[in-house]
Amino acid sequence: MSIRFTGKARRGMVALTVAAGLAVGATGCGGGGDDAKPHASSSASRTGGSDPSAQEGQSDTPMAELKGPNGLVLQIASAKRDNGGFITVSGELKNDGAKTVTLPAQLSGNETEIIRNGRSLGGATLVDSQGKKRYYVLRDTDGRPLTTTGITSVKSGETVPVFMQFPAPPGGTDDVSFQMPMFAPADISISG
Repeated sequence: MSIRFTGKARRGMVALTVAAGLAVGATGCGGGGDDAKPHASSSASRTGGSDPSAQEGQSDTPMAELKGPNGLVLQIASAKRDNGGFITVSGELKNDGAKTVTLPAQLSGNETEIIRNGRSLGGATLVDSQGKKRYYVLRDTDGRPLTTTGITSVKSGETVPVFMQFPAPPGGTDDVSFQMPMFAPADISISG
């Protein structure tokens, strides 16, 4: 009888873990869509259209713009607090330079677990100076960062939609500093 109970409990925990992983994965994948902003400079680099995303209805001006190396610019469009206890930061990575830029390895961060999973924006952090805490990009159960992955280079004039997910600071914390290796930091406001 205890073996049967243990088996049922184990199957229930596996089902719960799989369901939670799928929910986080589906939410993470949905945060990287277009932000309903016209992209005149990148129309040649993108083929086809996409449906409006969760960022629909945002203003055309980004909440923050971070300057990086070799003409790279990270524009943050939103930082939204989700019900699952995390924050999704969405925006665009642009190449304002004259040449194709290979993304520096530093953007992935220096944690062995994240580096093992390839190029990403896993080096990003949120800093809550009021609560004196730093929040790192979330990872799934296999150690993959919950952020845009697989970007190796950005052509001149190209714009790539990006997202990153972080644990949420306490409910009263709405202003944090967004930091990315090799980019200037920027203060952003959390909505939701």
